[in-house]
Amino acid sequence: MKAVILAGGLGTRISEETHLKPKPMIEIGGKPILWHIMKLYSAHGINDFIVCCGYKGYVIKEYFANYFLHMSDVTFDMVNNNMQVHQRNAEPWRVTLVDTGEDTLTGGRLKRVASYLKDEDAFCFTYGDGVANIDIKAQISFHQNHKKLATVTAVQPPGRYGALNMNGQLVTGFTEKPRGDGGWINGGFFILSPKCIDYISNDQTSWEADPLTNLAKNDELMAFTHSGFWQPMDTLRDKNLLEELWETNKAPWKVWG
Repeated sequence: MKAVILAGGLGTRISEETHLKPKPMIEIGGKPILWHIMKLYSAHGINDFIVCCGYKGYVIKEYFANYFLHMSDVTFDMVNNNMQVHQRNAEPWRVTLVDTGEDTLTGGRLKRVASYLKDEDAFCFTYGDGVANIDIKAQISFHQNHKKLATVTAVQPPGRYGALNMNGQLVTGFTEKPRGDGGWINGGFFILSPKCIDYISNDQTSWEADPLTNLAKNDELMAFTHSGFWQPMDTLRDKNLLEELWETNKAPWKVWG
């Protein structure tokens, strides 16, 4: 099965870093968050990726073109003009990088890579700026069993602030960042039939608008509920949280060895 990852957005709410690189290339623990997402899929046996590039897409292309340089020890023989790579630590990945346009919306980016997916029974699809400890294998099994066109991961986002536990006006304790209002939201990490791409009109179609709405209207959208860790990287605060979890060896999304 292939995984399509959206990696073309501007990331305006984390502009401290995205003026130099696309948002999925912002690093957590010295590795782009895109790498973390790919490692999650790879841990569940998915190693064929299609990355939808846009804003500063050349940064992503250069990263993978020089992957050995990032991941291994290297000797450069200047006299003979060659390079020797030691201890090759590269992943068993096949990565297709597709320029899907700077101003294309999320649905349009998926439509732009349709030719790479036409022979698939189903494929994974997610955003390039969020991590989770989702059981992808279980989700694939869920998708195959319900036989609908689309599966979305439903999550309950963490609250932004801690909460007071109160008995009347007496504070009895604290709850650190409880779940939000209890509602389930679109957490990305979709599994889709290629037929879902027919619901996308053009470059200016947002995946989250008409396509998902119409799939739901047609009873073709099922929710895979995930109550474990899920965290998008929308702001610098989010980035710092993920960085802290990684640096303290408490990153729940690190499901690989």
